[in-house]
Order: sequence, then structure tokens, then C-alpha cells
Amino acid sequence: MKDVKLLTPVVAPFAPFLIAPDDKILLMGSCFTEHIGTRLMQSGFVTMSNPYGITYNPLSMADAMLRGLDCKELEETDLVQRDGLWHSWHHHGAFSHADKSECLTACHESLVRFHAFLDGCDVVMLTFGSAWHYCLATSGMVVNNCHKVPSSSFTKQMASVDQTVTAWMPVMKRLLAMGKRVVLTVSPVRHGAYGAHGNQVGKAVLLLAIDQLLAAFADEGSRLYYFPAYEIMMDELRDYRFYADDMLHPSSLAVEIIWRRFQSALMSQQTADACDLREQELRRSAHRPIHSSGNP
Repeated sequence: MKDVKLLTPVVAPFAPFLIAPDDKILLMGSCFTEHIGTRLMQSGFVTMSNPYGITYNPLSMADAMLRGLDCKELEETDLVQRDGLWHSWHHHGAFSHADKSECLTACHESLVRFHAFLDGCDVVMLTFGSAWHYCLATSGMVVNNCHKVPSSSFTKQMASVDQTVTAWMPVMKRLLAMGKRVVLTVSPVRHGAYGAHGNQVGKAVLLLAIDQLLAAFADEGSRLYYFPAYEIMMDELRDYRFYADDMLHPSSLAVEIIWRRFQSALMSQQTADACDLREQELRRSAHRPIHSSGNP
């Protein structure tokens, strides 16, 4: 009797390199980056995740990487005042402050840490979220965070494949020239604000751009890898039981499955086993007994 298949398995090919326990790993990108970054940190890896805060679009990500590589400080034109706070167009609201100089200082201190970590890290993992982004209507500058500024201040645009590749070519050249191993991936999180079709088009741009980058740096293939997180979610875990309550983000089970595929593709069995052991130890240490010792 022929077996009934209830899903279409997506094979994540083995990477041309492995992540070792002593590797330092920089992660940047969408909120899915936070999931993988947390699992790596809990597994004992030295990591830095999203030094500017979550970054969804590839143009802001490229700008952030260049600023980190060059240790390029913000200028006052990179700030906006809103609701009594100064905000950076490139940073999460956690960097905002009532005092302009304090906001700039917080952003600069993060930049210095980012630059140092980027210089010394071994692996860079980049997770593109969506090609959709917002630009200031007055200057055309791409913003990473709108900080609840009225929508009339922005124009919504979608980066083209050529724009995305052009933005990332110099970044990739520099990362690979520094000897970094680079993991590229597309976030499995759906962006409902752009509609079903708009979300798919935004993802398609990223997939095509990544394909072009992989082809452009084919000679560096031993240090460059695409991990199919998006494909695993869309093609294998398409059932809504694998989604969180908002029906857009992967559920904890889906994250666990994708994490296991990530381990299989990028870690030796010994490293993966060590990760699991470390996570078990963390769970045990976080467990607090209901009753103190000696009491019933």
C-alpha cells in the first residue's frame, strides 16, 4: 500500500561550512532573527542580534551593515522629534530619548559595540524580511523605523531586485574579504499589512536578489550559504497549526522545526548535541521548586 503524504518535505542542503561552538555570530534582520539568535545564545554561542533593533527591509539592512563596518556615526539629520522624544530613523525606539545628545550617545555606543563585534565575529547571518519599505517624503531617505510619525510624512515603496543587489554587493564584498562566513535567508514571517499578494511580491524580490548575490559570489561559495527558512514554512509547514494566533508568525513548534533544520544544515552532530544539552541545562536552572527543601 502506498504511504499517504500529508506534507511536502523541504530539504535544507548541507552548508559548505559548519558553525563551531567557539564561533562568534552576528545576526541581523527581521523578527525571525530574534528566534534563531535566542536559540544560538541559549546553546552557548557568543552572539549579537540586531544592534539597531529589528530591521525588515534589505536597504536599511545594507545601510546598517555599512555603518557598522565603517563605524559611521549618525548626524542630526538622522533624527526626528516626536511626542517629546528624539528618535533615530535607523534605530528601534529603545534608543529614543528626551534629550537629543543622549539619543545620539546611545546610538553611538551601540555602533561602537556593533563595529567591534562585527570586526571579530566569524559568522554573519542575514534574514531579509520584506522588500517593502518607507522613505521620507521630503528627502527620499529610507527609514528603518517610522516611530509613529504620521503616514503623510512617508512614501511606501518596494525595492527592486536591482536596487537590492546593488545595495548588497559592496557589503558582501567586504564581509567575504574579511573572511566572514555568511548565511542568507528570507524570513518566514508574513507581512499582512501589504496584503497577500503584496507580501508574496515583496518576498519574491528578496528571493531573486539573493539568487543573484549567490551567483555573483559563486567563487566564494565555500563561505556563502542560503538557508531555506521561508521555503520550509511556506511549502512544508503550510498548515495553520504551525502559525501563531495572528496567523502571520510561525508558532513555537514551527520555530523549533526550523531550528532543527538549521542545526542539521550548519552544525556537526557533536555541536548540535552540545546545543541541546546546554538548552536543557538552562531549562533546569530556570526551574524553581514549588516547595523549599525540607518542607512538604
